[in-house]
Amino acid sequence: MPRRIDPHRRADPNRRKPGTGRYVSPRSEPDKCKILSGVADGKTLGTPIAIVVENTDARPSDYSETQDVYRPSHADFTYHAKFGVTARSGGGRASARETIGRVAAGAVAKQLLKTIAGPKIELFAWVQRVADIDCGEVSNLLSANSVESSELRVPNPAAEILIKELLDKLIDAGDTAGGLLRCRVSGVPAGWGEPVFDKLEAELAKAMLSLPASKSFEIGSGLQGTYLTASRHNDLFFIDGEGRTRTRSNNSGGIQGGISNGMNIEFAVGFKPVSTIRVPQESVTAGGTASTLEIKKGRHDPCVLPRAVPIVEAMTWLVLADHALRAKLNRTDFLSGCDTGHKNIGDNPS
Repeated sequence: MPRRIDPHRRADPNRRKPGTGRYVSPRSEPDKCKILSGVADGKTLGTPIAIVVENTDARPSDYSETQDVYRPSHADFTYHAKFGVTARSGGGRASARETIGRVAAGAVAKQLLKTIAGPKIELFAWVQRVADIDCGEVSNLLSANSVESSELRVPNPAAEILIKELLDKLIDAGDTAGGLLRCRVSGVPAGWGEPVFDKLEAELAKAMLSLPASKSFEIGSGLQGTYLTASRHNDLFFIDGEGRTRTRSNNSGGIQGGISNGMNIEFAVGFKPVSTIRVPQESVTAGGTASTLEIKKGRHDPCVLPRAVPIVEAMTWLVLADHALRAKLNRTDFLSGCDTGHKNIGDNPS
């Protein structure tokens, strides 16, 4: 982390924390971030930053029912197979509780990126779909504020009503739902990303698929693009009124050849239903005995997507901050204006 960056941004961890409404886990955690090192007088020192967040409302006794039984679609079995032991209270490192660290780090990365690359870079995510209830086409004028004005971070009021009705039924039944998040990044200059192994979309995909419960990643046209011919899918270039190279469409999702092209970066992340449910399920014990798992305790989200929005945003800030620093090393002239397009990208700067 470079020196003299203001790392403080309390709002992001607050957006992720549980206990904020009917449709998230009722667990009450203040999620107060305490910076232990790497910061003095409100500015980074250029040394590693250590942040600690205390768990104040943990209830290990809630997991007594699952001490010896593998929870379906959890990491109990696979962790036991790998390490020979399982963290029975909450899942250990497989728990979504670890994402508070990602959000805290993402808040710092955001401040870094705003400092070195300028205020034009903005990003936000939203809940596009829960189960089979979809928001439909979302306006290019959608903003972070409009997303945050929705309790479920769903930018379609009619769809949000239907989703709440669905979640009410699932809560009563002890079941859960999955869905799809979308993320939009604007203001990224052309030229971020690396060839071959560190392609920008590959880095984003790795970041998103490292999240608990994530199951899919699509960028730009995604799987839908595989149904098109190249003549329909190609993003045609033109020069806009400010002399910048732009594309007529954005099927590439703002990245071509692993490198940003100055258009909006747009991608989607799919999340599975929360695995912990109150419905009886077939399973086995660690000793290899058939068993039926019935979970009667616990405070779990009926749908992870609303709280996953700030987590996806945080991971995006982290990836972009890394590539902004790398771009700065590649071409020292590149970030001077932090424009999102270049008249002559391949030419030497005049």
